[in-house]
Amino acid sequence: MNVRRLIPTAALAGAVALAATALTACSGAGAAGADKDGKLGVTASFYPLQFLAEQVGGDHVKVTTLTKPGVEPHDLDITPRQTGQLGDSDVVLYLKGLQPAVDKAIAQSGVKHTVDAATLTKLEVHGTSGEEDHDHAAEGDDHGHDHGEAAEDPHVWLDPVKYAEIAKGFGAALEKADPQHAADYRKNTDQLVAKLAALDTEFAEGLKNTASRTFITTHSAFGYLAERYGLDQEGISGVDPEAEPSPARMKDLQALARKDNVTTVFFEALASDKTAKTLARDTGLRTDVLDPLEGITDRSQGADYFEVMRSNLKNLQKALGSK
Repeated sequence: MNVRRLIPTAALAGAVALAATALTACSGAGAAGADKDGKLGVTASFYPLQFLAEQVGGDHVKVTTLTKPGVEPHDLDITPRQTGQLGDSDVVLYLKGLQPAVDKAIAQSGVKHTVDAATLTKLEVHGTSGEEDHDHAAEGDDHGHDHGEAAEDPHVWLDPVKYAEIAKGFGAALEKADPQHAADYRKNTDQLVAKLAALDTEFAEGLKNTASRTFITTHSAFGYLAERYGLDQEGISGVDPEAEPSPARMKDLQALARKDNVTTVFFEALASDKTAKTLARDTGLRTDVLDPLEGITDRSQGADYFEVMRSNLKNLQKALGSK
């Protein structure tokens, strides 16, 4: 289990200030560049940032997303029309390194006012030793998880504490961009942060006394969540949920499942469940859903971020058991 690296308060404050400064020139956008309905036009790269922008912006923003429901965010291709949409946006909220196509489109679009969520919290390196060979093989794949030179894990929204840090940074950026509605953005941010604090408490209490601390998942997206609540994540296929694991990795996971009393192999709604079912069949385990919340569809176990996160908690509690 990784030891959590605490985020220095000064560093976080600096990141928030950077985001706000990046949007200083946008302070007149509400009048000059906003949609005809007078709202600030915000483009979010994928669902977690779309949801956050809607919650923080409230009635004063019109939020669109580049990643439609049901599309695997890492495999997103950007159309010329979407690149143009980026250029017309007042604010773009994205997470650099998660979607290489988005990073490229932002550079090509010439959009001036961007907020990179990765600068509003601290990214960390996650993974297990059994995944290393796959991770190295995946480097340089334009349609895989491009985690940057330091192989940082981008899935920060699955930790409610880190997601709250992003909310604070984006709220500060909107206050700077649209001072006329700064009080509303601050109020909305405070409300979202309070809801995330309550969710954090639910996870901490709900996962405090589980019989097992290890969970197996096809998609290694839950490193921050595992680290936050003292769990151990074991990924079948490493960072790419569609990749085939090696026979050696499957053998290692079978042994680990027996040693750590693992009962369930988790898969996600937006990716194939083939590897999860294969491992479950070979080890006599159950399968269930652990949703990385990269998009909401009619197959999701909830209608929004909070509902799906609570479904994840319920599924983890069921799988890990109680003492």
